[in-house]
Amino acid sequence: MIEEGVAAATGLAQMTPFEILLVEDNPDDVDLIAEAFRELSESTRLNVVENGSDAFAYLRGEAAFRSARRPDLILLDLNLPGRSGHEVLRAIKTDPALRAIPLIVLTSSSSPADVQRSYELGANCYITKPNGLDGFERIARQLEQFWLHTASLPRLGD
Repeated sequence: MIEEGVAAATGLAQMTPFEILLVEDNPDDVDLIAEAFRELSESTRLNVVENGSDAFAYLRGEAAFRSARRPDLILLDLNLPGRSGHEVLRAIKTDPALRAIPLIVLTSSSSPADVQRSYELGANCYITKPNGLDGFERIARQLEQFWLHTASLPRLGD
């Protein structure tokens, strides 16, 4: 499943949308995250896959994802069906073609062991999911501000 679009301008126009890949299997969280980004910016496009296998198909442009653009940022839940988020994280960060993409773990776990393991595997950031739309909107604003307007990101093509 791919969710696209986001409303409300940020004031800074980009030539191409800022592409975010959300790897999340909880439809309620997908809805909250999508709404948070829709309220924030039209310069951001949120693409959603529900499991690790689809994440790799998306990142490699396979099957239904042949026309998918390379994401500028990955948001990854740890609790996924099939491959765990840690397995997905390890595979992305050890793949030379993918490891430069910033990856943020966005999960319900606040376990210190999960935080430690995520950073050891190469996560760029670890965020525990908030409760409700207001919390997701706050996180979306912070992510957009830092990753879109402050940080310099590699542009490696599609």
